[in-house]
Amino acid sequence: MTTSAELLLHPVRLRVVQALLGGRELTTTDLRAVLTDVPPATLYRQVNTLVVAGVLEVTAERRVRGAVERTFRLRAERASVPEEELAAMSVAEHRVAFTTFVAGLLADFDRYLAEGDPDLARDLAGYRMAGLYATDAELRQVITTIQEAVRPYAQAGPGPGRTRRLLATILLPEPTSGPRIAGETDERPA
Repeated sequence: MTTSAELLLHPVRLRVVQALLGGRELTTTDLRAVLTDVPPATLYRQVNTLVVAGVLEVTAERRVRGAVERTFRLRAERASVPEEELAAMSVAEHRVAFTTFVAGLLADFDRYLAEGDPDLARDLAGYRMAGLYATDAELRQVITTIQEAVRPYAQAGPGPGRTRRLLATILLPEPTSGPRIAGETDERPA
């Protein structure tokens, strides 16, 4: 698998990246409080891997009982797999990467359910799927519109009445094999 994909799609490193989304700055102590099921030595090792790779940056250091506690921030521009690496990945590598991503979502949802009193309506949580018919240009506009709508909230940071939420997107073309409904065509570029 490609370097960025290997780096970012490791299960613990992916969770560290997710914990820092939205402009959060967290110490290793904060990360341990968020990732309670990850052994401390594993967490420190994976955080260090992300720092060395430039995905995380140290924003502050302070002495705590003789040790130096560092505060980290995500470098968003380094926290995704570049398009050229995605294009070079094999089918098997894409399958592994997507499985890791979806497994992370499943684990996040399971942790939400395990909190004791899940109420998707109250918590404004959910999962939905929609079928879209769009040209490539129209779909690019949909993507841009969603990005522009989400950006201010992704950058807002914590505040009174705000709850941190994860918004995950998956966009797939429908498989071209199988029967078509009358009037449907598949004119995707080859």
